[in-house]
Amino acid sequence: MLNRPENVRKNAFHEAGLQGWEPRAADLIAVGNPTRRWFLRAGLSGIGGLSAAQLLQLRAEAAAPNLQRAPRSVILFWLSGGPSHLDMWDPKPDAPKEIRGPFGTIATSVPGVRFCEHLPRQAAIMDRLTVIRTMDCSASNHTPITMQAGNPLARRTDDGRDGAGYPSMGSIVAKFRGPNDPSLPAFVGLADSWKADVWGSGHMGSAFEPVKGSELAGRFRLPDGVTLDRLGDRENLRRQFDHLRADLDRSDVMENTDRYARIALEMVSSGKAQRAFELDKEDPKLRDAYGHDSIGTKALLARRLVEAGVTYVLVSGAWGYFDHHGDSVVWKGIEKGLKPLLPRVDQVLATLILDLEARGRLDDTLVIMMGEFGRSPMINRDAGRDHWTNVMSLVLAGGGLRHGQIIGSTDSKGHGILSRAVTPQDLAATVFTHLGIDPGAQWVSAQGRPTPIVTEGGQPIAELF
Repeated sequence: MLNRPENVRKNAFHEAGLQGWEPRAADLIAVGNPTRRWFLRAGLSGIGGLSAAQLLQLRAEAAAPNLQRAPRSVILFWLSGGPSHLDMWDPKPDAPKEIRGPFGTIATSVPGVRFCEHLPRQAAIMDRLTVIRTMDCSASNHTPITMQAGNPLARRTDDGRDGAGYPSMGSIVAKFRGPNDPSLPAFVGLADSWKADVWGSGHMGSAFEPVKGSELAGRFRLPDGVTLDRLGDRENLRRQFDHLRADLDRSDVMENTDRYARIALEMVSSGKAQRAFELDKEDPKLRDAYGHDSIGTKALLARRLVEAGVTYVLVSGAWGYFDHHGDSVVWKGIEKGLKPLLPRVDQVLATLILDLEARGRLDDTLVIMMGEFGRSPMINRDAGRDHWTNVMSLVLAGGGLRHGQIIGSTDSKGHGILSRAVTPQDLAATVFTHLGIDPGAQWVSAQGRPTPIVTEGGQPIAELF
């Protein structure tokens, strides 16, 4: 019994430090020697609990250009549900009450620019912000697809083909830039509702999907009882068997898998992913400044992740929490629903920007705050505003760009674009340019079809450069 091949293999695997593994029939061979493929599978299966999809992502990120470059990054605040432009960054104080809404306005640090009265901290740092008041969101719907893709061809269709295969900006970043530090992922999402608030890689492949931030810390922690030395011994053991079986299974796929296993080992051994989540290391006063609620905690974590080496971080405080149709729905209307949220959004954005600035990281980090569309000009009978795809506002900061400006103007009712329309593809071109990615680049689908990363003639927003 002790000489059965499967027992020999189990014992060898246990000696390597990973108890509890059970071999598949395909992993066993009649002569009793482990194959190269078996040891690769065994070696990969235990490293920090990484899944096959995550290892594919490591492969993609390792292949992305990552040599001698400045550590640029993006933090995207996703205001899920569709924030009201009229009640935040594009108020209409001279419009009738049913249009201007219940809030007053305040002056900002830029003469002539006014914000909602409940955004005083953002108003105070308007010289560090750019507000785009004329984002054309006509292709968007009640999902993150269009705006997170920066692509009007990526749409919700409700026919099982949402997005038409186009990837999000974050996934394009994962493919064409990769992480700033090879021991971290390129694209991390911090969201409670993944499907509703985070758009992924489309047909570009699962290798470029975002990593779920909620799983990242534990995923890259060593299993109990396994030390770095022991993990290294297991790696050495696998390599010895590789040399013995060098005449077998020498495909490029297996050679690459071996490389990605080493990358996974580096992610675990560096401890950077784990340390990024140690929010208790922050100064308590700064921790309090961000706030201890969902969006504040995620914003601070986003800063720590980009500081550690993640390139693109998406933050969503809660699913749909800016969907203020009226007081009869879960998120209420403008007065009862939006008003309590505004001070938190105000505080979080201002704190992050000033924190990045104090750390000398603001010029390297592009901060974006936006949702999927605006809200209707007319306050409805339920004290809310409905979806409005004609136009929306969004805020940019950092990235070494020109700020202290308003781009575009809407008409007197906030109904539509009056001057200087900006498109989702223009936003994508701007993000990619900031990160040093050629907006003219293309990715190739599984069918061999070249696909541009910026569609429909999108151009970097000239006023920012």
